[in-house]
Order: sequence, then C-alpha cells, then structure tokens
Amino acid sequence: MQQLDSKQNDFKQALAKLLSFQEASNASITATVEGILAEIKAHGDKALLDYTHRFDRINAESMAELDISRQQLEQALESLPQDQLTALTASAERIKNYHERQLQTSWEYNEADGTTLGQQVTPLDRVGIYVPGGKAAYPSSVLMNAIPAKVAGVAEIIMVVPTPQGAVNSLVLAAAALSGVDRVFTIGGAQAIAALAYGTEIVPKVDKIVGPGNIYVATAKKIVFGMVGIDMIAGPSEICIVCDGQTSPDWIAMDLFSQAEHDEIAQSILISPDAEYMHEVQQSIQRLLPEMERRDIIEASLKGRGGMIKVADLAEAADVVNMIAPEHLELSVAEPRELLPSIRHAGAIFMGRYTAEALGDYSAGPNHVLPTSGTARFSSPLGTYDFQKRSSLLEFSAAGADSVGRYASVLARGEGLTAHARSAEY
Repeated sequence: MQQLDSKQNDFKQALAKLLSFQEASNASITATVEGILAEIKAHGDKALLDYTHRFDRINAESMAELDISRQQLEQALESLPQDQLTALTASAERIKNYHERQLQTSWEYNEADGTTLGQQVTPLDRVGIYVPGGKAAYPSSVLMNAIPAKVAGVAEIIMVVPTPQGAVNSLVLAAAALSGVDRVFTIGGAQAIAALAYGTEIVPKVDKIVGPGNIYVATAKKIVFGMVGIDMIAGPSEICIVCDGQTSPDWIAMDLFSQAEHDEIAQSILISPDAEYMHEVQQSIQRLLPEMERRDIIEASLKGRGGMIKVADLAEAADVVNMIAPEHLELSVAEPRELLPSIRHAGAIFMGRYTAEALGDYSAGPNHVLPTSGTARFSSPLGTYDFQKRSSLLEFSAAGADSVGRYASVLARGEGLTAHARSAEY
C-alpha cells in the first residue's frame, strides 16, 4: 500500500493522485452502447433476444422464456436452506424498518389571507432494478434496491438480472420474492437498460432505473438519463478507515480486505496518527493475505490503489476524510461521536470498533447503494426518497392573489415578460 504523510510538502497532490481513477470508458464503449440502445429501441424483443444469445449464450425462442414467474420466485424462497432463509428474512426486515423512517409525506400550510401552499409527495409508478450476475450473485443488491421502492409505494418493480448460460441464482430469486419484486427478466448488459428505458413488447418501460453494473451498464444509464431517472453512476468500491491505533490490527486489515476483494480497482485507505500502528496493520495484511480466497484481487487492489496516510491527530484525519469523501467511512476510535461533527462528506459512517463495514453491506438496515469517487460531496445513499417525487401545491385566495400578484407583476416586467405581468395583474 502507498504510504503518505500529511506533513509532506506535496501531500495534497499525492492524495489526489492516489484517489484519481479513470475507468476504461472510451469512445468505442460509448459507440457500442449507443448501437445496442438504438437496436433495442428500433427492434424491441427481437434485438433483446439476439443480444441475450450473443452475450449470455442463452438460446431463447421468445421473451417468455426469459420471464420468471412469481411462482418461480416463491419456489426459490421456499427452497432455501434454513440458515439462508433466516439471514435473508432478518436482513430484509431490518432494511424495511430503516427505510420506513425515511418516508416523506405531503404537507401544507395556510397564510392569513386564505392562501394555501404546500407539497404533495407521491411514489413513482414503475421502477427498474438492475442486479449484476455472472461472476457473482448479489441478493443483497435486490434487497437494497427493491425494499425502499416498496416502502415508498412504487406500484410495480421490474427486475433484470443476467444469467450467463442460463445459470440462475436461487438466492437472488428468493430475495426478489421477499422484497416484493413484481416481474423478473433474465437479461443483462446495456440491452437490459435499453429495454427498461424504452420498453419492448414484453418488458415494460419504467420511470427510473437503479442498481449497479459494469462499464457497459453504467454507460447505458448515462445515455438514457433524462428519458428515465437513474440513481447514480457507481464507481469502484471504497473504504476509508480512521483509527486511533487501539483497534486490533487484524480487524482493520480484514476490513481493508472487505472492499479490496470486490475488484482490482477498489480502494482501501487507512488514516491514523500512529505510524507504528500502521506498521502493525501492514504486518497483519502480509500474514492474513495468503489465506484469503480472493487473494490475487485483494493484492492487486491494495498495491494499485490502497493507501496508508499518517496524520498529526484525529482532527486532521477528519480533514483528510473530507478531501476523500469516501463511500464507506469507519471511525474506529474510542469516541467516534466526538469526531462525527467534523465529518462533512461520506456515503455511510460506521462508528466504533465493532461496526465493520460488512455489516452495512448486508444486514444493518441503511442502504449499501452509496456515492463513490468523491461524489459524497454532493449526493446521498439510495433511499426511500429516491422513489418518491414532489409536486408543489399553490391555492391563492383573492386577497392573496392581489397581494403577491403585485410582486410578480413588477418582477415579470423587469424580465421583459409582459404576458406574465399582465396575467398576474388580471
């Protein structure tokens, strides 16, 4: 892992270099995705079947073969081993409980002259959820995307999940059943995003698309944004740990591993005022790494984008955290709540020595769909509010229209919009 010190003259430049990330997005990928989108838009299910055959090697004669019934979802749930069923059910309940507290409601207030102003909050009609498939299965992604939508009152949830060579993961289907997903199609890639955005003969058009995916999925989401809503463009997984040197080095090493094992471009960073402690963590990394199943990926991630940053004290650690604006932040210190007011930018904040980031990935309750690549400076975790929209409410009395209309008239004439002004005056 790269070693940085906040005292070094070029610290900010060195930190920026450590954080810099340029995904393999290029003109050829964009052109490929645009071609796929155009084909789906023009030819619907036929093109969708062609791409599913080409990329996932599934020889389906019709989209009906790629449409998983509600009965199949329920069967997957019932067939789970008891330990998986218990874990999935308990996690779903915790996620539901947390997101119910985010639910926004309509409101109004009355002014003295009888004018009423307010806001009406309503759910989206139909949402599409993209769940990655192939190398790994992500039932947790199903829970985190579908449950907030259901809590918000979304009428219909359409899930798409690639199943290369027809390999269907029962735990993913069980999570869909438990989360209240209405329809599931075994399609993936940019073509699945196109189907959700434009609609086909079989796949319904949605209002918003959420969920992570590869560079082709991310590029497709960028392109269709505006025609439909999207959650965010996800970058590589990140963890930033602030430690005072009193937590077991093995614990910290394993928490760094927990994000590094996602892929070679994931980022794990440790910040501490204790240089000797960081050396101990490095020793733990070297000792524990050989026993990790995904050793090669973890090692590549830590060497390529991992970092250990020495700071003067915890106050400076908070300053560095705000420069990074990490996806996941662990405050593994004696008094995390004392440090909390200094943290302005982080997707999720894990406080105390016992709050491993992995708990938040699965079962804690808060959403694990979080802003990455520094976007925590201006964006938030996925939540119930992402599946609701707001309409302003205005109802003027005669007296209110007379009073406020005078202000509107003056401002409209100042902008040269005389029809606006005369409308207000009338």
